Amino acid sequence: MQTVILAAGKGTRMRPLTESTAKPMLPVVGEPIAAHTAQAAINAGASRLIFVIGYEAESVKEYFGESYQDTPVAYATQTEQRGTADAVRAAKAELTEDPFVVLNGDNLYDVSSLESLYVSAPSIGTVRVENPSAYGVLEITEDNESESDMSKRVSGVVEKPANPPSNRINAGAYAFPEAARGWLDVDPSERDEYELTDTLQQTCESVSVTPVDIDRWLDVGRPWEYLEANEWKLSECRPRFEGDVSPDADLRGSVVVESDATIEPGVVIDGPVYIASGATIGPNAYIRGATMIGSGAHVGHAVEIKNSVLRSETSVGHLSYVGDSILGCNVNFGAGTTVANLRHDDADIKQTVKGERISTGRRKFGVVCGEGVKTGINTSLSPGVTLSCEARTEPGETITRDR
Repeated sequence: MQTVILAAGKGTRMRPLTESTAKPMLPVVGEPIAAHTAQAAINAGASRLIFVIGYEAESVKEYFGESYQDTPVAYATQTEQRGTADAVRAAKAELTEDPFVVLNGDNLYDVSSLESLYVSAPSIGTVRVENPSAYGVLEITEDNESESDMSKRVSGVVEKPANPPSNRINAGAYAFPEAARGWLDVDPSERDEYELTDTLQQTCESVSVTPVDIDRWLDVGRPWEYLEANEWKLSECRPRFEGDVSPDADLRGSVVVESDATIEPGVVIDGPVYIASGATIGPNAYIRGATMIGSGAHVGHAVEIKNSVLRSETSVGHLSYVGDSILGCNVNFGAGTTVANLRHDDADIKQTVKGERISTGRRKFGVVCGEGVKTGINTSLSPGVTLSCEARTEPGETITRDR
């Protein structure tokens, strides 16, 4: 089935990581988020992919080309980001007169659930949550007394209701009938955006739409969710050693060392850990937890990295500690830089997203660094700090607030 993957947004809630990278192109275990989405779609039954592009569009086109995993690829440009219905409407010229699936390029889905979505079309992916009031909640009606989802239908979706009609929220995965191509011309919402949920509402009023539970789903919208995305995909990795691994290194569990990566003597790696091509580790470094080390990155002598993402060409100098953090491309941590990732009162760490300080929901969370950050030697970074692109710290400085 032809599948539209939405990949045009700027990812403002993910800044500074998206200052020069489209959010769907942020790497998760060596592949962009959108590539994991596309692969899941192909495995579930996608016969053709249509990427809706906008921000940093060329990076998407360069990566996926005209064919991805032997599946034809086309592109549609959303010139102005005016909502999800507007994005799919941009792809109308590429859609054939057949049913079509719509997926978010910054979401991760398990394959078996997507298979059910495809075969149950018209359908919508749903996730059961304990507190649905913060989401778009589906109204479900029963066709009969059977417990099967095939006996249920979606009658509509209610945005952030005070009294939710169900505990099943919209997971942003849709299998539309061909007729829905004509239902994309919706009126702007209160946010002055064209919402795909309005197209869904018209679909529900015209045909029977089946709710399909998504067993595992992640909307990768904020930095800690990006960390969670890597944790998910790292858990699925199998050990593979293609680089130069010293016989004096100790690699435990699921560790991937790509070609041209170098693991020096005395290094200890407790998987799941992914080391990309061209990275160098050690000597005498310790890497543990769900960690991704990007291409060309360097982890120096006696450095400890725990449950973190280091993007390409980033360097962490000797005698440093980085925990539960995300370091963008070309970051340079001076020797002795220490990241704090736990509050003394054990409360969840907060981080600033679009000017608002909100909880990450994580007891342990370190820092987020944009591209080109440099710290002076012996810098201390407090939990939840964000360093903007090209930020600098002085030797011995303690950073407790975003900069």
